[in-house]
Amino acid sequence: MIERLAEIPTADGRMDAFMVHPEEGGPFPAVIILMDIWGLREELFDVARKIAVAGYHCTVPNFWYRRGKVRYELRDEQGRMRSLNTIPKAIQDEMHANMVHVTDKMAMADIGAILKFLDGEPVRKGPKGSIGYCLGGRLSLSAAIEYPDHFRASASMHGTAMVSDAPDSPHRSIGKLRGEVYCGFGERDRFTPPPVVETLARLMKDNPNIRYRANVHSGADHGYALPDRDVFDKPAANRDWENIFAMFRRQLG
Repeated sequence: MIERLAEIPTADGRMDAFMVHPEEGGPFPAVIILMDIWGLREELFDVARKIAVAGYHCTVPNFWYRRGKVRYELRDEQGRMRSLNTIPKAIQDEMHANMVHVTDKMAMADIGAILKFLDGEPVRKGPKGSIGYCLGGRLSLSAAIEYPDHFRASASMHGTAMVSDAPDSPHRSIGKLRGEVYCGFGERDRFTPPPVVETLARLMKDNPNIRYRANVHSGADHGYALPDRDVFDKPAANRDWENIFAMFRRQLG
């Protein structure tokens, strides 16, 4: 495997990112891994490696780059990443402040910069994939809406604010999606109650150009799909990976 930290030029500066792909056999289909509120860290790098060993070029961008090379990695006594509601409030507030300074529109511009940067990487021309967690789960859908000619295999894992009153809420533009979308939900996730899951399913069904599949995992909580998290649900995550890799094979080749 070849992996490195890269700096991607954007309209607002230089965005740091982790990249990994196999040593041989390129060019490779591209997959972008979209971070949660915690930002870049080994937990997400391992997700990228898991995908890359199957023959993909993976990029993990830092959307907090406008505030510096922000990193958070708080672990419990068992060495697991702690859930947001278990860390000191001052750090929670600091993490939420990052979100105030980066809008979804800004993140979409950053993704445009990534797509341009990938032209110089060993990346196959054609459709690309994405997988996002929490905040990134929403951005995965937004990216597929903003760049439908690029993203044809999008996975949203315990996404947040996918159905909201915001004018750019992804659910308002599902008709623009093309290709395939997979969503993983936790039954106990307060951010995706049944009305949100049902609304997304109904709107996806109304789009004849999209293949949609979702799983609501019994007993799983928000953050269940992240491999180092204290609420990690391995059977649920494995079920997600089964669906995600099948989607990547169908849509990305």
